[in-house]
Amino acid sequence: MPPVDTLLEARWVVPVEPHGAVLEDHAVALAGATIAEVLPIEAAREKYTNVPRIALPAHALIPGLVNAHTHNPMTLMRGLADDLPLMTWLEQHIWPAEARAVGAEFVRDGVELAIAEMLRGGTTCCNENYFFPDVQAATYLQHGFRAVVGLPFIEFPSAWAKSRDEYFAKNLAVHDEFKGESLIATALAPHAPYTVADESFHRIRVLADQLDVPVHIHVHETAHEVEESKQRHGVRPLARLRALGLVNDHLIAVHMTQLTDGEIAELAEAGASVVHCPESNLKLASGFCPAEKLRRAGVNLALGTDGCASNNDLDMFGEMRTAALLAKGVAGDASAFDAAAVLRAATLNGARALGLADRIGSIVPGKQADLVAVRLDALETQPVYHVISQLVYATGRHQVSDVWIAGVRKVENGALLGIDATALRATAETWRERMAENA
Repeated sequence: MPPVDTLLEARWVVPVEPHGAVLEDHAVALAGATIAEVLPIEAAREKYTNVPRIALPAHALIPGLVNAHTHNPMTLMRGLADDLPLMTWLEQHIWPAEARAVGAEFVRDGVELAIAEMLRGGTTCCNENYFFPDVQAATYLQHGFRAVVGLPFIEFPSAWAKSRDEYFAKNLAVHDEFKGESLIATALAPHAPYTVADESFHRIRVLADQLDVPVHIHVHETAHEVEESKQRHGVRPLARLRALGLVNDHLIAVHMTQLTDGEIAELAEAGASVVHCPESNLKLASGFCPAEKLRRAGVNLALGTDGCASNNDLDMFGEMRTAALLAKGVAGDASAFDAAAVLRAATLNGARALGLADRIGSIVPGKQADLVAVRLDALETQPVYHVISQLVYATGRHQVSDVWIAGVRKVENGALLGIDATALRATAETWRERMAENA
């Protein structure tokens, strides 16, 4: 490890590990990209006498938030087709719009807009699922943003690939191109059971084992999906995936609003992860993920925003609050999905789902310095009795002041570093005009 080069001195450090811990008046010592030590501020000053210090006197320092399910190029479709049920929204609006617009330029510009939004909201890692993964990976890398880039599979032609064999060939080439990058990982991303055939799933299972990468897929998103699977395949989607050998610790199952107790137990036993996207599910009236049942069963439960076309933002602070409140209503239990569990879902559990828990997700020596400072001195977050509760139930993303990824400062006192916000706004407006003309 290189020598300590920065001390972050915070009013509170919320390390996530140990669970629920809050360390008052502590410093996090950074050594390049790595967290070297967490210790009281006075002890840090005595030990590291000539190291630059960054004072965060009214702040909670937390691990960077992990958005475990995104379609970030779709920031350019924010608000394009609102107030519609999932299949109407998808088949009559989103897929036609994608057929008209999606290409490398669209993906690059959408990802850049998303990176800016995520950084301003304290998100330092995302799990991506969209076309042109090569462009996505290059764009995330250019901006020093941590991402797991999904390699997409679907059974119809797209701007990315025209046939099953081409999807596999091009996706494997992307995996090989970026496999040595510290900020970029890949996952296999079949769209959903209703858009991917058994033959493709067989090949995906073999690849997941060979490459040791996650399988990131929408599953049990709606009751309609489940009923259609029973009619077409004779079984529920999760049972079909089980028969294909895909229900295991590689599985990242997104949405999961339609689950039996037996399926929850199966997921726990298999070591699978579930990504809960409460705001997207509410907006599309897709159903309610049984978050507390999953948590109590021992399933690794992470949080995601979904894409801006169905959310309509990438606000993980909003997602945490919605997830906590919705879980209580679904469970009929005010203690369900408590604040510490929700923060863990948005950090360490997300990292675990992505296969990155040894690198990010908690403020632990030896992990990467993906860190977020959140001001808690706003009138809206006063007084502070319980820091983690305040972060989940009262704090907005506008209170994020500073962000680091792998020790590199990306946001300073609320200002983006290295990103031209004026240019991003102009690009977004250009895309709005282009999309409106072709609507």
